Amino acid sequence: MPASVAGAAGRARGATGPYAVLRELDDEASGIPVPERRFIGRSADGDRTVLIGVPLPGADPGRFLAEAETSRYLLGPWSAPAAEVAAPGDAPWHARPYVPVLPLPAALTVHGGPLPEHTVRALGAALVETLVIGHGQGLAHAGVSPAAVLLAADGPRLTCFGAVRAAAEDGTARSGLPGLESGSLPPEQAAGGRPQPAGDVYALGAVLAYAATGHTVPEREELPAALRAVVTACLSRDPAARPRPAELLDALCPAAGPPPDTGAGAAAAPRPVTLPDAAGGPAGRAAALLGPGWLPGRIIAALARQSAELLAADLPASPAPQD
Repeated sequence: MPASVAGAAGRARGATGPYAVLRELDDEASGIPVPERRFIGRSADGDRTVLIGVPLPGADPGRFLAEAETSRYLLGPWSAPAAEVAAPGDAPWHARPYVPVLPLPAALTVHGGPLPEHTVRALGAALVETLVIGHGQGLAHAGVSPAAVLLAADGPRLTCFGAVRAAAEDGTARSGLPGLESGSLPPEQAAGGRPQPAGDVYALGAVLAYAATGHTVPEREELPAALRAVVTACLSRDPAARPRPAELLDALCPAAGPPPDTGAGAAAAPRPVTLPDAAGGPAGRAAALLGPGWLPGRIIAALARQSAELLAADLPASPAPQD
């Protein structure tokens, strides 16, 4: 049986790779395209719970697995690298450790509308820092969209790495392809261009617009006044006109206090985008915005319900052997 067919049959029985599927993560009712099918699964011994991703029907499994494999090397506290990837020849899937999360579209549904400005700022700052780290590794994310953003109690997780590259090879028009949200797709990538860091900035602007208004392509007046300039700049059709990540971070979470005096005529030193924490890991300005209260109460309650439901969930029964 071909791997793709075997994978579909396995998931219908409630299994993906070595994991029993407990539930789907995404709600199709949101109307926001998701670049992959995502599940919450558990190991047969019950010790490990994971977030699982599998390609959409008709997607190229080779490109899907290539992007999942590359994502294993992503750094940063709010990136979501794959921890496991299907073996060659098996039905394609990848998995990462589970934490209670809501996709951004589901979070807006739970909240009852667009998110508060302080939540949007914290979300944007964390995503900017994540992109900066990836770009420093020489990696354009090429998958930033509302569905790619998962909200957890301690901060967001950026998923769907390489979704644009996986959807179609460079040189192939990508507009309208399954799983790609049109408002988050940079014009140059929609036309088939190779994903570049400036495209991530465009997609980030669409995500912030969505979080603040419920639309990835809102009218300018719909955006909160304090976020209007930064989101509009991100959504410039000209990649060269989009802001640099350091400029975005200054706009989303200005550093406290005046910059140090560098002397007459000396250029001010740029503020660091990310700083090491006590353990040497990246802990930038976004961390100050992600403390208690960064998420609205209804979303925190939904995360707690999800966690409790999964703790109480039983593993699906194994199918009876066929004669």
